[in-house]
Amino acid sequence: MTRTRTRTVLIAPDSFKGSLTSVQVAQALADGWRRARPNDEMLLCPLADGGEGTLAAIETAGGWSWQRATVRDPLGREIEASWLRSDDGRRAAIEMAEASGLSRLTAEERDAVAATSVGTGDLIRAAIEAGVESIVLGIGGSATTDGGAGLLMGLGANTDRDTGTADLGGLDHRLSTIHVQVACDVSNPLLGPSGAAAVYGPQKGADLELVADLDGRLARFAVALDSAAGREERETPGAGAAGGVGYALLSIQHRFASFALRPGVDLVMDATDFDARLARADLVITGEGRIDAQTGFGKTALGVARRAQVAGVPCIAVGGGVEPEGIEALAAVGAVAVPVTERPQSIEDAMAAGSAPLERCGERLARLVGFLDYVLD
Repeated sequence: MTRTRTRTVLIAPDSFKGSLTSVQVAQALADGWRRARPNDEMLLCPLADGGEGTLAAIETAGGWSWQRATVRDPLGREIEASWLRSDDGRRAAIEMAEASGLSRLTAEERDAVAATSVGTGDLIRAAIEAGVESIVLGIGGSATTDGGAGLLMGLGANTDRDTGTADLGGLDHRLSTIHVQVACDVSNPLLGPSGAAAVYGPQKGADLELVADLDGRLARFAVALDSAAGREERETPGAGAAGGVGYALLSIQHRFASFALRPGVDLVMDATDFDARLARADLVITGEGRIDAQTGFGKTALGVARRAQVAGVPCIAVGGGVEPEGIEALAAVGAVAVPVTERPQSIEDAMAAGSAPLERCGERLARLVGFLDYVLD
């Protein structure tokens, strides 16, 4: 057999939610690949979409250190939450889920009315106190439907969703020195049938009657905040993100040095120097728990595949489950979808299998590349 040339392989997956973090997925694929091709160079770049796992993915890329802050959880209890600070001290990465996430509550504690985003405001203030100049804020996984009133309160405003109070006079003046980018992957408005309460309220503990009540509370708050901020952002795509935190941030965007809502995977790729790694790669492997119809709406695998296509680098996307719509979405940007599963099994069984199937998948892919090198040489 002709000697196989070595390759540089960039492994940049999202998490397999409910089973493995993106860090674990990347490591499993790399371990499997090395069994078949131990001489290849492996570049690991775990990714996320702005929700839970975002900080872990960014930290793995290097150049960041963990920080801790005392903040308030969704029910106002004091907790310790983590955030990241770049080694040069100029940048921060913050997850809303760390302070105001649904994972901070038990199923019995979920309360869509009482839950507040104040802890996320606390985290932003902690980063400002540390002297950062720019913040990447992931707002996925929230427990709240407060229109961002709590977040604004954490930043010094006098705001209350339920009383329709929105006095921005006390907002921290240092916001004007901070550049903010928000990871936002949804286009929902604040109100109505596709708004924050209707679409996301049920998973946060709201039944149909409470959804209608929450929508009314948000509408009253929006009247007050529109007036205080001198803006009307309730219909802006992304206003309904994180229970209305998107709306609150859009409403005060002029208070920051700069502000943008961006797809979460793009922000995480930038924070992890993905493009620099891509420039060195001969092949990219990405992936996520399911490659399906939702993949075409900007999930991680599609974001990676698009950048790989622009760079002219072949891309393979592995999925715990792979469906025709996901295959088509990736094929449209030149990527190939490959299932991890080896036999028919339930989702529960697949999730319980751990990292071993991913390791075997990585090994199969490496052997296939070696075979193609041989027959095409």
